[in-house]
Amino acid sequence: MHPALIHSVQRFQAGEDGDGGSLIAAAERAGDPVYLAAIRLFVAEEQSHAVRLANVLRYAGAGTIAGHWTDTVFVLVRRAGGLRLELLTLMLAEVVALRYYRALRDGAGDPYISDVAARILSDEERHVPFHLDRLRQGFAATPLPGRLAVAAFWWTLMTGAAVVVAADHGAALRALGLPRHRFVHDVLRLFRPMVPAVLGGGFHRVGEWRDDDQCPRVPDPTPTASPHRYLS
Repeated sequence: MHPALIHSVQRFQAGEDGDGGSLIAAAERAGDPVYLAAIRLFVAEEQSHAVRLANVLRYAGAGTIAGHWTDTVFVLVRRAGGLRLELLTLMLAEVVALRYYRALRDGAGDPYISDVAARILSDEERHVPFHLDRLRQGFAATPLPGRLAVAAFWWTLMTGAAVVVAADHGAALRALGLPRHRFVHDVLRLFRPMVPAVLGGGFHRVGEWRDDDQCPRVPDPTPTASPHRYLS
């Protein structure tokens, strides 16, 4: 593995390796046992990603790291409010992960690493509609001015997160054949339809959205929606 890619995977591995305690506690306060059970499964799946990435690092002759400043900031923002803020912030990482693991899958140049990235990507593609559905329920009763304010706040966070990741992982992204500016562009393009999918009325319809790279549409996130692949 390229040294920059090793450093990059180490940071993602550290980010996947949390215990999910804050999110689980927020889900417990929501008082929905079915949702709480689903969140526990989600956390377990994220932890399995940390194990898989640790295996990739061992395969490359490298070890894991205890943490990284970007993950610390991310956790602090998540824990600043209730379940809705937890999920709004968590979605930043999920959208970044969609593009990052696609790049790792396609650009690693090693069958094992590409297979691990593909498996993690497949999980992340199903996490996104799960969280979108809960967020939409959470903001269903919020008046339009409030939803507009949330949209502006969410866009600000997502843009900042995309830029920070592109700067922090720029050498690794180049090694994967993905320039920084293209990474930021792709992340924000993936994020764009998710805002109206959550915040609904007053925003444009997203049911048939497609981008110029033939990415499938973002579905209406209902509990009965079939699993959707955001990136092919």
